[in-house]
Amino acid sequence: MALIDVERVRRETAGVARVVHLNNAGASLPPRPVVDAVIGHLRLEEQIGGYEAAAAQAGRIEHTYDALARLVGAGRDDIAVVENATRAWDMAFHSLPWAEGDRILTARAEYASNAIAFLQTARRHGVRVDVVPDDAHGQLDVDALRAMVDERVRLIAITHVPTQGGLVNPAAEIGEVARQAGVVYLLDACQSIGQMPVDVGEIGCDLLTATGRKFLRAPRGTGFLYCSPRIREQLEPPFLDLHAAAWTSADGYRVRGDARRFENWETYCAGKIGLGTAVDYALDLGLDAIGARVTRLAATLRARLRTLPGVRVHDRGVRLCGIVTFTVEGHDSQDVARALRAGGINVSVSIADHARWDFEPRSLTSVVRASVHYYNTDDEIDRLVDALPAPA
Repeated sequence: MALIDVERVRRETAGVARVVHLNNAGASLPPRPVVDAVIGHLRLEEQIGGYEAAAAQAGRIEHTYDALARLVGAGRDDIAVVENATRAWDMAFHSLPWAEGDRILTARAEYASNAIAFLQTARRHGVRVDVVPDDAHGQLDVDALRAMVDERVRLIAITHVPTQGGLVNPAAEIGEVARQAGVVYLLDACQSIGQMPVDVGEIGCDLLTATGRKFLRAPRGTGFLYCSPRIREQLEPPFLDLHAAAWTSADGYRVRGDARRFENWETYCAGKIGLGTAVDYALDLGLDAIGARVTRLAATLRARLRTLPGVRVHDRGVRLCGIVTFTVEGHDSQDVARALRAGGINVSVSIADHARWDFEPRSLTSVVRASVHYYNTDDEIDRLVDALPAPA
């Protein structure tokens, strides 16, 4: 495994000269090639027109599908490029045919947007939402999941890496349960794509959704959906247009055969090219190398935080990733984040409203979230640790 040339990637990341950016789980700093790709296409639109620029750059737009397919171990026809991860997840989830009495199995670490969609579907269709308990390590208990599966389970929907902690749920083991039971498996990979290798074949998911702006370092307003050919024909998206389907007669239509049935006609062409460029950038560095460096930096940060009096680290799980969450005794998490930002250090805050099934049993209301990436350094970790307020 080749090592990452940190000096090179920092030279190609303009923002590191201005801030210590430890909010990569929110939105990473994009590298120069991605910025140039987006601006270059916008300049072309400025000069010759939007439709004409798309036609001229059709090859680069189409390349994004090949890049994403390579990223997750899929075929190009299995990929849809959409506005964001939430849009991708909703299009997949609401394509499933729900009936009263169906069950959804999910995890305690689920994100609020997903949980709200579960609850809305339960209210509309009489579906039951069952939350699988955690194991002793704080990750989804695979044995408990297996025991909860029955003929009424329509969907297993899991967040791979939650927004509110460093946990990495055992996605492949969950996939094995889903395969054995013949249950559709939807994986929210919003926080895992770009910071570690993710292979849909190894995981065994039927559907996977992700964003561009986080660890992939792509533009905001970009995301994608993987849909397995095994189930694609069973899913009709909740919204169709002339891109997702063909108007075949006065009163008939035909949904297209590939995953682009989940897209719509209008698209952010510059962003789509930027997304493909970001994927190429990550693949060139190597996801194994990225994962190793991110994991090492996060472990260093956790170790440093644990030496500080009054600071408590809240990450759980057998495997931990680049998201580090903590609290400082006597200080509100928002106040800690504001103090760090005033010192040029970007972090964010995860609140109970976004993770009730996880936070409420742990008596947490909020945590500071520092999320590292491969372009971060040990010196930047030192700056965060040194800038924390003393416990009150």
